[in-house]
Amino acid sequence: MELKFILESLLFSAQKPLSPPELRDIFANAAAVEDADATVKGLKKTKDADIIAALEEIANEHEAAARSYRLVCVAGSWQFVTQPEFAPWLKALVGVKARPSRLSQPALETLAIIAYRQPMTRAEIEQIRGVSVDGTMQTLLERGLVEQSGRAEVIGRPALYTTTTAFLEYLGLKRLEDLPAADELRRIPIEKPEAPLTADPGLATAAPAELKLEEANEKPAEAAPAEETAQ
Repeated sequence: MELKFILESLLFSAQKPLSPPELRDIFANAAAVEDADATVKGLKKTKDADIIAALEEIANEHEAAARSYRLVCVAGSWQFVTQPEFAPWLKALVGVKARPSRLSQPALETLAIIAYRQPMTRAEIEQIRGVSVDGTMQTLLERGLVEQSGRAEVIGRPALYTTTTAFLEYLGLKRLEDLPAADELRRIPIEKPEAPLTADPGLATAAPAELKLEEANEKPAEAAPAEETAQ
């Protein structure tokens, strides 16, 4: 049985998009069943690369056949979707879900800056936009389009922000590399704050008081003044 037909049946029956690692786990679980036959066991260690190649083949075949649905990859996961021209009849069948309100222009601008320059601190974003982004960032975080991904190794260790999988789904992108070119945005200089001082390279950041104390301890002791001769 061909791998692509097995994948097609899984995606057709799935209630959500599936990524290659999730599909690989399905093959492993199927092979672990006690009465699994040789064909099922033979697919236990199917590689992600083979799964992706088979999925791309399925997508190309459906596109060539000009069917009413197609196989797409969004944010690294694959699913069958209907062609846009059939939307009127599908809406009549399943209804229309209430969609979140559209992002404001400031929110879109902030999201674009993060997408092209991530990871970024809030201060760096404000350098480019020239205005405070507190309210805008809160909106993006609540919508799940942006998330905190760590802390910058600079004084104060401010939070770093990156886009999420939901961001790729929002734009219908397979991966970040599919974003349109924006060389001008990438070239805007950002003034980076100084890195924190450390007592010794590779060690945790030391408090300023500790650094002064260590510096004082490293200075050679001055010779004691000679006693004055009694008159």
